[in-house]
Amino acid sequence: MGGTYVLAIDVEAPTSLTVGALGELAFEEETYAYIGSAFGPGGFARLDRHRELARGERDVRHWHVDYLLGHEAASLEAAVRFPDADRECELAGTLPGEAVPGFGSSDCDCGSHLLETPGLEALLEAAADAGGVLEADTEVGAD
Repeated sequence: MGGTYVLAIDVEAPTSLTVGALGELAFEEETYAYIGSAFGPGGFARLDRHRELARGERDVRHWHVDYLLGHEAASLEAAVRFPDADRECELAGTLPGEAVPGFGSSDCDCGSHLLETPGLEALLEAAADAGGVLEADTEVGAD
């Protein structure tokens, strides 16, 4: 099964990193929301790939979000699914936060698919209000 998903990513300290063709980007100590699509092969199995990357179990970077998830200052705090719904661009424009220009939106007309949010709680509440389902396994770093 596929659909749209939102990743809540905590950046624990101000940092800058090179994000593919976007070049060097600065990230504040904040919670970020990445809005992605899981309609390709494997559907929501893509979330497992994101978790593995965030835990340091995977090194290959394909998408902009991989660079952020693979950085030591970032941690994946939660994932919200929107099953069977193609809402990636809509959610990128309606969830609370300030867009990080060009991030994750090279295949559409959106300005960004990464938002600097007002915080984890506000993000998760807005995603739930939009009809999202919080993943049961949200403690990515847990042993």
